[in-house]
Amino acid sequence: MSTLEKKSVFFLCTGNSCRSQMAEGFLRYFSRDRYEVSSAGTYPMGLNSRAVEAMQDIDIDISDQRSQSIDEFEGVSFDYVVTVCDRANESCPTTPVALTRLHWGIDDPTNLSGSSDERRAEFARVRDIIAGHIKQFIRDDSQEPQADVRS
Repeated sequence: MSTLEKKSVFFLCTGNSCRSQMAEGFLRYFSRDRYEVSSAGTYPMGLNSRAVEAMQDIDIDISDQRSQSIDEFEGVSFDYVVTVCDRANESCPTTPVALTRLHWGIDDPTNLSGSSDERRAEFARVRDIIAGHIKQFIRDDSQEPQADVRS
């Protein structure tokens, strides 16, 4: 792959409403256009407004992203496919095709019942976990082997 080609990363979860949407937004933000980034769900449910709010709290806007079905990516290959929930990982289809598959088992913040403040805090907690995964992913991916240039 030439240095001008972007690596492609696909985030997959069940609903493509929260965790995969946050991951997509973070990778776009932190990598500064180094990757082609997509996300989808095995059963898409629409973009979760609390996920949008949690990202807006740290000045990242994902409100223009849309919830997509994995079926929209049939026949597409990616450098990385990352499942961000256990349910999607367990039922992960053989498509999309990936050079590397990763799994990050991240709690679903929509499962928490409680006050509005408690739910907001849970979305922030999950958001911060995803940010850590994305930063580590970028660090690990940038540590590609370098050619030996000794004379």
